[in-house]
Amino acid sequence: MIKVCHITSVHLWDDSRIFHKECCSVAAAGYDTTLLVANGIDDCVNGVKIVNVPIENKGRLQRIAFSGKQMLEKALELKADIYHLHDPELLRIAVKLKNRTGAKVVYDSHEDLPKQILDKAWIPSYLRKSISTLAFQFEMKITSKIDGVISVTEAICDRFRLVNKNVAFVANYPKLDEISLLSSDEKVSKVQNSICYVGGLFPKRGIKELVIALNKTNATLFLAGKFSDKKFEEELKKINGWEQVKFLGYLDRQGIIEVLQKAQIGMVTLHPTQSYQESLPIKLFEYMLAKLPVISSDFEFWIPLVEGNHCGLMVDPLDTDAIAEKINFLLSKPDLLEKFGENGYQAVISKYSWEIQAEKILELYKSIS
Repeated sequence: MIKVCHITSVHLWDDSRIFHKECCSVAAAGYDTTLLVANGIDDCVNGVKIVNVPIENKGRLQRIAFSGKQMLEKALELKADIYHLHDPELLRIAVKLKNRTGAKVVYDSHEDLPKQILDKAWIPSYLRKSISTLAFQFEMKITSKIDGVISVTEAICDRFRLVNKNVAFVANYPKLDEISLLSSDEKVSKVQNSICYVGGLFPKRGIKELVIALNKTNATLFLAGKFSDKKFEEELKKINGWEQVKFLGYLDRQGIIEVLQKAQIGMVTLHPTQSYQESLPIKLFEYMLAKLPVISSDFEFWIPLVEGNHCGLMVDPLDTDAIAEKINFLLSKPDLLEKFGENGYQAVISKYSWEIQAEKILELYKSIS
């Protein structure tokens, strides 16, 4: 049996993409699957062996600098046939893993790292372009020396195809087995004039504009997620419109499902940053799977997803008047809410399911084994 070891020093052991989708799919396909994770648990869940590597949390930069050595030592002990790396900082150990074990090494690029760096508020603005360039060069250099690359959009994959012939586009679409949870007999009743946002609560996710827009509607916003920092949270609570927010904090999967069941519209009005404009946000597809019509940013890349599938409306994410107008319009059209919701659901079933994506990982493994 081929042994596969997924490695992350950043994500939680039960990360949606890494554990629930990738690791569980690989294990179900018959691979001996291990997830090596920092500060997680030692257990076996759904056929996936989880191995914890305790790493002292000394902050972002120190984690990037020092976690790789500890992950490498444990990874070498496991003697896998395929090592599947999930974090950019783990690229520093990719070639070492390959050379010391003779195993195959795959890098899973969850985001467009060079573009993402340009949007990082914690990096001084005068350094971002230089760091982005260095990150681009480093990614390209290392991925030219390993066996395969996976990424979440075709645009990112095309970049890696310049240096590696084994590149697979594996989108972060929802699993269809979540349908049974979303359509259970214990469904929560819809709350009239309600919208929702589920995800990270960062300024560039459009949360501030959404709260400002609320003041121009009679809608209630179910807001679920963790704030990026306390200062941003306090800023939002002072905005007219916050009184219409039901802040739910970080929710587990069941809590998220209940929010999706009771809301009438899913909001995904991300700012037009370089990394977001060509992204495929999982929340968009989860809204669609839950039969929620969406109001999304008017990114050109998203037009086929939203307008092409007739599942929602698009808007300038920085225009609070326009956001309010779209919310008011859609909430006033119950028939359109139902139609958009059903269209989105059918689109996920036919085109945007994880089950289709999982086969691409297995095909990549077979091609490099």
